[in-house]
Amino acid sequence: MVERTPILDAACHLILILGAVLFCLPIYFVVVTGSLSQQQVLSLPMTWLPSDQLFANFETAWRKAHFGRLFFNSLVVSTAIVAGKIAVSLLAAFAVTYFRFPLRRTAFWLIFVSLMLPIEVRIVPTYESAANAGLPWNLLVETLGLDTLATSLLGRAVSLTVNWSLVNTYSGLIFPLMASATATFLFRQFFMTIPDELSEAARIDGARPMQFFWMILLPLSRSNIIAMAIILFLWSWNQYLWPLLVTSDKDMATAVIGLRELLPSADAQPTWHVLMSATLVTMLPPVLLVLFAQRWFTKGLIDSGK
Repeated sequence: MVERTPILDAACHLILILGAVLFCLPIYFVVVTGSLSQQQVLSLPMTWLPSDQLFANFETAWRKAHFGRLFFNSLVVSTAIVAGKIAVSLLAAFAVTYFRFPLRRTAFWLIFVSLMLPIEVRIVPTYESAANAGLPWNLLVETLGLDTLATSLLGRAVSLTVNWSLVNTYSGLIFPLMASATATFLFRQFFMTIPDELSEAARIDGARPMQFFWMILLPLSRSNIIAMAIILFLWSWNQYLWPLLVTSDKDMATAVIGLRELLPSADAQPTWHVLMSATLVTMLPPVLLVLFAQRWFTKGLIDSGK
């Protein structure tokens, strides 16, 4: 029996509507500010109604900050990070769930503990690794004295050290962010809900581990993969600190970093309308992704919680 409570329902709807208004109000001000002219932005009090300068302001921002190149960079970097994180996380979760090897639980808990180490905490060693990706090899050469050995064998001075910098490259923007402990944990939890009889039946039928992975686990994980891909795309698209450190070339920056170029300087006339129009367009790709994939996103979250 379902009891009708119209007063409680009305109160809940009122709270939800109020929360939605408070959440959307800053976005509405971004739309309004981005559609105003220079004089309208500086006038007090500022109008609450949008104007007709939105596309003109964005054209100015597009030309001033080279947003065409920056949007392309963001799309390439975000897509590659998502694909890399999903692939690495699926294989790692598959390994710690279905393979029996020494220190298997220790490996999983080390991955889980890394959840407490965000990119901001490990930013210095990560940047050092990206600035010289050949550092492990150079340490090996120095420790074993391979330079001296090669020099004595060849009779001339030989240097085996490698200087390989990932700064201002797509590789530097992508590879350091490719591992994801969160995705590994969620995929592992989902794999544990799959009955053991399924893997035993596949083993009896002669399926190899990777065949079981490709033909059974991946189709079952489709909704989870889509939900996690949406979350990871939002995270990678909005990354600010790492692209700011690893790119000094403006042509290799991302769209979020490009917004910094539109900030008004101290000795210049404020151009908040141009910045807000660029901010609005920068928000569009993740917003559209969530809107179009909302059904899969919700289904993936529900399946992950089972």
